[in-house]
Amino acid sequence: MSKEKKFLTCDGNQAAAHVSYMFSEVAAIYPITPSSTMAEYVDEWSAAGRKNIFGETVLVQEMQSEGGAAGAVHGSLQAGALTTTYTASQGLLLMIPNMYKIAGELLPTVFHVSARTIASHALSIFGDHQDVMSVRQTGFAMLAEGSVQEVMDLAGVAHLSTLTSSIPFVNFFDGFRTSHEIQKIEALEAEDLEPLLDRKALADFRARALSPQKPVARGMAENGDVFFQHREACNKHYEAVPEIVENYMAEISKITGREYHLFNYYGAPDAERVIIAMGSVTQAIQEAIDSLVAKGEKVGMVAVHLYRPFSAKHFLAAVPATAKRIAVLDRTKEPGANGEPLYIAGM
Repeated sequence: MSKEKKFLTCDGNQAAAHVSYMFSEVAAIYPITPSSTMAEYVDEWSAAGRKNIFGETVLVQEMQSEGGAAGAVHGSLQAGALTTTYTASQGLLLMIPNMYKIAGELLPTVFHVSARTIASHALSIFGDHQDVMSVRQTGFAMLAEGSVQEVMDLAGVAHLSTLTSSIPFVNFFDGFRTSHEIQKIEALEAEDLEPLLDRKALADFRARALSPQKPVARGMAENGDVFFQHREACNKHYEAVPEIVENYMAEISKITGREYHLFNYYGAPDAERVIIAMGSVTQAIQEAIDSLVAKGEKVGMVAVHLYRPFSAKHFLAAVPATAKRIAVLDRTKEPGANGEPLYIAGM
């Protein structure tokens, strides 16, 4: 690396907040475990006068519910302000109606989610992917990280990609396991990420802001024939997302020296048994693979980063041609389905 490394001892929530503050002009917040400290960091930095990459202090507004926070995000985006929120579990589910609108209107934003169980037969504050998988139908792209360092490196990819693609992103990592795990990591700063910002896309986003000087009609009612033509018209934006994310990952790899792809392969180049996984489990799997490969086992893992839109081309390129058996490790129980969400995505 050409630049001097700067290290930071922090948890995943602080890493996500550190990067999201750079790209945000407004943060509409409401606390829920284990995402609360992301909003707390942003609020503290705003109060202290910290500047984002635009030289402005982030405007932080705490609402009275997660639904209110999502509504405030939607309104702020319509006004042309780069806006962010932080949530988890039931809090994310309460944002679903606004998420459909934000995605349908092609408004760039990033929701940072410390993924957590949704209460079913019992309440649990610990970590599966039930919440993020419950919003995969909204039209948000979904980017996953498996460690505190990955959160620092890839949260910026979400912010950069959403602006270029006009597709909103859920950027998620495992609640408590990553959100509260303290690690010494290499920090990215504004001077690293600001040159990657798509200024034309930012100008286009600003130009779409609601204004009395440029009246437009939005949120109309449509009959089915027109409605579904408009729904199909968004396809080109989603088809472009994988390459946009891959390109920004390549730029981050140049800065950090750590190689990132939509799907990262780890293990023996001639692996016959391969695990597909997403989130913090990938870190433990890497240790197991190191031990097994050292004993002569032909094993490997594909770590999923971009879950939605799911690129079959990039996924198949990451799986060794020698693979004979593949096991998919899901962190979501979806009763009644013919398979869990990660397994279904790769079918």
